[in-house]
Amino acid sequence: MQAIILAAGMGKRLKELTQNNTKCMVKVNGITLIDRMLHQIEKQHLSRIVIVVGYKGEKLIEYIDSLDIQTPIVYVNNPIYDKTNNIYSLYLAKEYLCSEDTLLFESDLIVEDKIIEMLVNDPRDTLALVDKYESWMDGTCVKIGEDDSIEAFVPGKKFKFNEIKDYYKTVNIYKFGKNFSETHYIPFLEAYSKALGNNEYYEQVLRVITMLDNPEIKAKRLDGQLWYEIDDVQDLDIAESMFVPDEDKRVALLQERYGGYWRYPQLIDFCYLVNPYYPPKKMIEEIKASFTTLLTQYPSGMRVNSLLAAKNFNVHAENILVGNGAAELIKGLMDILPGKVGIVRPTFEEYSHRRKETEIVAYWPQNDNYSYGCKDLETFFDDKDIKNLIIINPDNPSGNYIEKKELLQLIEWAKRKDIKLVIDESFSDFADEKDNTFFDNNLLQKNPQLFVMKSISKSYGVPGLRLGVLASGDTETIKRLKKDVAIWNINSFAEFYMQIEEKYKNDYAKALNRFREERKRFVEELSTIQGLRVIPSQANYVMAEITNGISAKELTRRLIVNNNILIKNLYPKMNEKEKQFIRLAVKTVEENNKLIDALKNNLKEDIS
Repeated sequence: MQAIILAAGMGKRLKELTQNNTKCMVKVNGITLIDRMLHQIEKQHLSRIVIVVGYKGEKLIEYIDSLDIQTPIVYVNNPIYDKTNNIYSLYLAKEYLCSEDTLLFESDLIVEDKIIEMLVNDPRDTLALVDKYESWMDGTCVKIGEDDSIEAFVPGKKFKFNEIKDYYKTVNIYKFGKNFSETHYIPFLEAYSKALGNNEYYEQVLRVITMLDNPEIKAKRLDGQLWYEIDDVQDLDIAESMFVPDEDKRVALLQERYGGYWRYPQLIDFCYLVNPYYPPKKMIEEIKASFTTLLTQYPSGMRVNSLLAAKNFNVHAENILVGNGAAELIKGLMDILPGKVGIVRPTFEEYSHRRKETEIVAYWPQNDNYSYGCKDLETFFDDKDIKNLIIINPDNPSGNYIEKKELLQLIEWAKRKDIKLVIDESFSDFADEKDNTFFDNNLLQKNPQLFVMKSISKSYGVPGLRLGVLASGDTETIKRLKKDVAIWNINSFAEFYMQIEEKYKNDYAKALNRFREERKRFVEELSTIQGLRVIPSQANYVMAEITNGISAKELTRRLIVNNNILIKNLYPKMNEKEKQFIRLAVKTVEENNKLIDALKNNLKEDIS
């Protein structure tokens, strides 16, 4: 068996990275793509490696010759690489293709070693390596049958988004049997090139072949193995976080992204916090139906969106402000609140990050669960020089919850103390207590020192819309904040969501009930795991202490490496450095079960 690598392309989308180098000489974590690929192929002890070069071909050959590859390497030159596509590069290597069984690679790929081993060890002669389609993928897809037969090749022009559940993406690695090349691929390749020219892709030939009664080629499905195709700098950035050799650094790079995890193959995100049961399918379809209009038209300005928010949250428009996520509103509010700020720790640090640490007065609950009530807060802050107090309810990450009747007493205390009280109720809808909101116009009018913040992303499961709201009876502050933000600070999709949201109140209530049932089950299952102490929570996440000696950092690493699951390591947030805490989002039943099994497997290794 031999290998053929197509490496003639220019890689224009990588811009300055390929100005003086061919695409496969781009480095991922300090190692070029071609270096990695050649050493992976060398482990398979093949007869030879045929490399089709073109752009910067001499430089590439010189570089490869310096890599000390023991497998014989043969070079084929594509002199018109800038006028042709990869169908012509493969055409130039056709004699080699017919000489023996072949592994065919494109040179802009980075893959795990085991992927090549799987393909070589599969007893079937001719295979197309495929993976279940995900939204980050681009290029040729296929539909496959239960017997791994390829029922259809789907090029980009024929791609239908309403059929993506049936699609598999070609990884652009193939195994061609010698007989398949001789009797099928090369004859069709020559005919196709003659009829349609050389500015095509070699997959087009496979598309024609699969229309035969007996095309011989089958699909080889991946199942969670890592690979990535590098076409631009964003692909390169993601590949570096996926394939970094240092596993701790890999986890850190993932955590530093703060989202966008749909581009990571089969990653399950238990770190970031949204409602897993909302929005409903009908609401999504309604937004889809208006997609073109929303994409091509401006949203309304701040005044209109304040009216929409006022309608949805039952307050007056002059008392409420809409933000591009709660983060925009937190920044604006913290920039203008005078004096020192009281907070509870551990907590969501976006508020305190907007102030100097010398302006922060922090209360740490003195118990194992980090629980507290309003009396604890009043006692601690009563003699402290603070002008503002931030309450996250339920708190993040502890899940500590203060009931509404108790918070009403804290509002009165803050009023007597002339303290501005910010209640962030981004997670309050998940609590068992119903009707616990402070978006109440009468309450706000009577207590102008009260500010109520809410992230729509968390409760309503729409983080991509970037929506948050802030309400207060202090209309002058609200007016000032409205002047500080851009007139079009939210997009048309977010505005449309607020426009239709009220129609789905019943669906939202059902989603919350369904969530509470699953949280109860999830907590019960987690509580049975040896080495884990689960802390009661009223939010859509659970804080837990690891009690068997493993560190939170190590468990986070194991879950990423072994299970492709991302959780929150709380060690940096905690004051008791001898203890180890993690935070786990509550997701769907299927996802939660995967996490439960993964935790059992990764924690039992350290139970003596």
